[in-house]
Amino acid sequence: MSSDQYEPYTGYDPERTQQWEGHTWDTQNHAQLPGTGTGGAAGAGYPQQPHQQPHPQQPYQAYEPAPQQAYPQQPYPQAPQQPYQPMATGVRPQPVPEPQQAAPAPQAPQAAAPEAAAGPGYGPATLAGNARITDAQRARLEGRSPIIEPGMQPALLTAVLGALLAVAAPLGSYALVVPLVVLQAVTAAGWFRLNGMWPARQGIALAFLGGLVADVAVLAAGRDHAPAAILGPLAVWVVLSLVLQLRSHASPDERMYGLMATVASSALAILATGYLGATADAVSVGAAAVAVAAVVRALPLPTPLSVVLSLLAAAGAGFAVGGMNGLGTDGALLGAAAAVCGLIGHRAASYDYPSRFVHFTAGVSLPLAAAGPVVWVLGRALG
Repeated sequence: MSSDQYEPYTGYDPERTQQWEGHTWDTQNHAQLPGTGTGGAAGAGYPQQPHQQPHPQQPYQAYEPAPQQAYPQQPYPQAPQQPYQPMATGVRPQPVPEPQQAAPAPQAPQAAAPEAAAGPGYGPATLAGNARITDAQRARLEGRSPIIEPGMQPALLTAVLGALLAVAAPLGSYALVVPLVVLQAVTAAGWFRLNGMWPARQGIALAFLGGLVADVAVLAAGRDHAPAAILGPLAVWVVLSLVLQLRSHASPDERMYGLMATVASSALAILATGYLGATADAVSVGAAAVAVAAVVRALPLPTPLSVVLSLLAAAGAGFAVGGMNGLGTDGALLGAAAAVCGLIGHRAASYDYPSRFVHFTAGVSLPLAAAGPVVWVLGRALG
């Protein structure tokens, strides 16, 4: 590198010196301090501006720490607790529980595990959550049947209600409508509970109201116009059930389940009006046959044998009652057909591990309600 690239220093050059054009200190107008010969030399004093006031000097005070407030200690179970080290301030050390004393706390859920296992069991936990299954689903997984039959007490109630229908039929339509209304009310409530929907007040009320409307229509139109008086309310109630579910704010699946349950319950309650549209002799035979079949079916016998005996008993009851009211041997056929429908209703009330409430509602009413259309059709066909 040559030396001609740099210019030699020739001293102070005022043109090359950086000049400040803004507001800054003017050292030429400063007053000279006594004992100095210049006003801008080192050690010169600066005059205080009018807007600046000198800060009074405060005497030195030794730093005293502020008193600390004592906060309650919150123990953390996850972190190991360190033993307390007293400070040299004269503070009395506080006792700290040992880790061995806090160790038994996590054993509480283990002690509650046997109690939880004793209650209604659910499936084991999975990656998607706790897979809860019903008793019927567990029975299927274990190879057992999900069918629990109502038993003898509901069968006796069915027999009592069937006997009331059989006795009230010869007395007239207005006498028959009293046990029929009870049958329709129990059918509407039992069908919703059988489908796992409870409380379903709107659906039960709608289905029961459909049965009442069909009863009034048959009473007003007469037995000769019973088909139109029954099928008309049935069609209207299907539309009303659809409107009811469309106004619901539930999920689409729940609305579909509710629609099916409401339509089926309304149909059963309305078709049970067939007892009111059939002849009095057919009602007596059919109701008596279903009552006998329900009692025989509840006997502690093997299922195939119980079904065969109940059908034979129903045919015999139909023949006996038909012989008293003029149907004769046709009463046996009508009784057997009514018993077949009654056994189907009994099977439906036994499905999917039903509760005790289902047994005393659907288990009582479904055998008689399912036999209503057959009593109506065969009664008119047999004359």
